[in-house]
Amino acid sequence: MLFGDGRGLTPLPLLPRPHCSLSPAAGASAMGLPWGLLLLALALGRLAAARCPTPCVCDNLRAQVLCLHGNLTAIPEAIPQLTKNLDLRGNSFMVIPAGAFLATPYLTHLDLQHCKVERLEEGAFRGLGRLVYLNLASNGIAFLYQESLDGLSSLQQLILKGNRIEEIQPGAFGHLGSLTVLDLRANALVYLPDMVFQGLQVLRWLRLSHNALHVLGSEAFAALPALRRLSLDHNELQALPSEALARLDGATWLDLGHNPITYMAEEALAMASLKHLFLDHAALQDVAPDAFTHSPQLRTLDLRENQLQGLPPLAGARRLERVSLVGNPLLCSCLLRPFHRWLARVRVQVEGACAAPLALRGRPLDSLRPPEMRCGRSQPTPSPTMPSEQSRVASSGHCPLGCSCSPDFHHGSCENRDLQEIPQGFPRDTRLLDLRQNAFGTVPPGAFPGLKELVSLHLQSCSIRTLHPGALQGLESLVYLYLTDNHLSTLAATAFKGAPQLAYLDLDRNAFTHLPSHTFQLLPNLISLHLQHNAIGELVDSDLARAGGLRWLYLAGNAIQHIAPTALAPAKMLEKLHLEGNHLAEVPTAALQGLPALSELKLSRNPIKRLGDGAFLPVASSLQHLYLDNMGLEWISPGAFAGLGPKIRSLYLESNKMSNIPDMSNFTGLEILNLRDVPFHCDCQLLPLWRWINTLNLHIGATCGSPAEAQGLKVKLSTTFLTCPGWGRGEARGARPDKTKAAGKPSKKKRPGKSPARGFKRSRA
Repeated sequence: MLFGDGRGLTPLPLLPRPHCSLSPAAGASAMGLPWGLLLLALALGRLAAARCPTPCVCDNLRAQVLCLHGNLTAIPEAIPQLTKNLDLRGNSFMVIPAGAFLATPYLTHLDLQHCKVERLEEGAFRGLGRLVYLNLASNGIAFLYQESLDGLSSLQQLILKGNRIEEIQPGAFGHLGSLTVLDLRANALVYLPDMVFQGLQVLRWLRLSHNALHVLGSEAFAALPALRRLSLDHNELQALPSEALARLDGATWLDLGHNPITYMAEEALAMASLKHLFLDHAALQDVAPDAFTHSPQLRTLDLRENQLQGLPPLAGARRLERVSLVGNPLLCSCLLRPFHRWLARVRVQVEGACAAPLALRGRPLDSLRPPEMRCGRSQPTPSPTMPSEQSRVASSGHCPLGCSCSPDFHHGSCENRDLQEIPQGFPRDTRLLDLRQNAFGTVPPGAFPGLKELVSLHLQSCSIRTLHPGALQGLESLVYLYLTDNHLSTLAATAFKGAPQLAYLDLDRNAFTHLPSHTFQLLPNLISLHLQHNAIGELVDSDLARAGGLRWLYLAGNAIQHIAPTALAPAKMLEKLHLEGNHLAEVPTAALQGLPALSELKLSRNPIKRLGDGAFLPVASSLQHLYLDNMGLEWISPGAFAGLGPKIRSLYLESNKMSNIPDMSNFTGLEILNLRDVPFHCDCQLLPLWRWINTLNLHIGATCGSPAEAQGLKVKLSTTFLTCPGWGRGEARGARPDKTKAAGKPSKKKRPGKSPARGFKRSRA
């Protein structure tokens, strides 16, 4: 039984009642205890025993309480206050209310598995500042809100495996500054928004396996400086999320197995510290020679059970030690000789065996000699499907001639077959159809009959000039449509008739000179519209009519000079607006009116030289990420950032020409600030900036451009400011020099979990 407040007293067992009739004095003497202490022990023991809830077992020596499968519908109230380990598995709580554990502030381990929990109220775990382990696996939680996990400042492991989590609000993990392991396996996640893991500054392992992830925001992993292992296996990623992964400078282990990824493009993976990559049981048909050029530390490459007929020499993977190609339909012909020679030259261990030609079937790759790998004139080219799949495909009778179909993945592919007409006859349960790099020219009406289950359609680089009305008729499950790199200049609204679920439309690198207006009237579920690298010159009224559900609009790399004040107004739910690389000469402030949800605005690489007062005032209440880099910006008005404040998470101002910036001391929520390549004039007028950035735990890259004696020095380290009048008032607004450090401490308490690594990546700043 526990006694005292847990700080200095030793846990003592509950003393049993004596079975012999000793007098109180004799009993005390026999036990060697003072009479008063014995009475106190007996009294406290009975009190502690009374506090153990009826269906539970209390081990007070170990400060542990077990309430397993007790049909409890509420958290027991009589749990001993000094309990450290509380196991509540197998009950029926449904809801964890606010302050549910305030009576047990010494908890370090809490297990709530299989408790039918559907909702965590805001503040459910407040008061558990000592908790290091929380297991909420195998419940029915569907959403994580910003305050659901508030109060868990010491938590190191959070297990949320096997719930129904569909959405995570950015900021949900913002108070978990000590978390090292986050387990989100086997949920219902489809999309990860930018900065969704902000605040997890020491997280080392992020487990996202067995979800339904289709899309990852480019900044989804931007706030994870300590991450070493990322598990993304068993998801629905159809392409390598290169941009999101590039944010993980320190990750050494990446698991992408069991995803329908078909191709690894040039420089697809840029992870400077990556050592182990698992892409097994995917749908890979090809890997570019320089796919790993920017992952120079790669040691292990697992490509088992894909659809690879071979590999090219992997330029840039100079430290590679092991490649596994087991279970691929390897064609050991003369085409494999360059890869075979490369293996020998760089001394890479390889696992895998030939599937063809017949004379070499079953031979391990490392046993082959170059003369054995021949190319015969009459030798047929094997299908890229795996041998085990060929028989199933043949028996099904559903796959157009010259194409490949994978029943296991519900995929069909006719990529790069020089087809001039869209083939028909794919299995009716096909969910991904890859028709890239053909020469269709047009997509006729009813081009995809019988494909009601099709979710993703790839028509990139097919020389398509016309999408006829009714072209997508019958594709009632279609969510993703990729028309990148074609010759489209107009779109009829009726082209999308019959595809009401379309949510992601990619029209990058076409010939549009204006937004395809009125296209959206038959697309009520459109979320994301890509129109990057076209020739759009302006946005006019009604361009986005009927696009009320649009959340992400990508218009980078066009020639936009003007945006009408009401051009964006119909898209009231817009969250991301990417306008980088256009010809805007000023911030389109008027056009930002009526966008109450806009959280990310990219204006990089526009010729905007000056920022006037209130430039971002219309979106000040929602804006979190602002990109103003590489614009040649020369002057920022003192009121340019009026209205912006604690909500701003990232601000990019690098590679501009201004010599000073306005007061941003109210930007207290900053996680990324980039001031690299800005020629700051380090004199006493810059003293307020110097004071401010010295209060930040961010790596911002600010350097002095002048005067000559300070050129190239980091602004933070420049001694120029030590000679300025009033510099000794300190960084904390008037603090005395001897209390500068003390004044800085409260600000750290307000922002738990920050570390010097937080902010712009060191390798980029």
